[in-house]
Amino acid sequence: MVIIRLARIGAPKKPFYRIVVIEKDRARNGRSIEVVGTYNPRTTPPAIELKSERIDYWRSVGAQLSPTVAKLLTKAAAIAAAPVAETPAPVKKPAPAEKPAQVEKTAPVVEAPAEAEKPASVAETPAPADETPAA
Repeated sequence: MVIIRLARIGAPKKPFYRIVVIEKDRARNGRSIEVVGTYNPRTTPPAIELKSERIDYWRSVGAQLSPTVAKLLTKAAAIAAAPVAETPAPVKKPAPAEKPAQVEKTAPVVEAPAEAEKPASVAETPAPADETPAA
C-alpha cells in the first residue's frame, strides 16, 4: 500500500520535513517514490509547500494520507481559501528623550519618636542624693 507521509530531514533540534509518497512498510526516512511537498514548522507561520496536482494524482490511484499530512492539507487549503489580510505596519516607538540629570536619592530622615509614656507599674523614682558624712 502507498501512503503520503512526512519524512524528517532537519538537523537535531531543528525539524524540517518532506511530504513524500512511500510504501507503507518502509522506514520513516527510507527511499520514497516521490517528494510532493515540504513542511517547515520553525517559521512563523509554519511554511507548507505542496504539489497539489501530484497529491491529487496519488490519491486517485489509491494512496492514503497519514493523519498529520491530512491536517497539513486542510490547514494549507484553509490558508489558500482565506483572503490575505494586510497587516498594518508596526508602530515604531519614539526614541526616548534624554533623561534629566538624576537627582541623588537620599534616605529619608527619620526622626526619633518622642518618648512614649511608661507604664504605670514602673514608677519613676528620683535618684538618691549623695549623702556624705560630715566629718
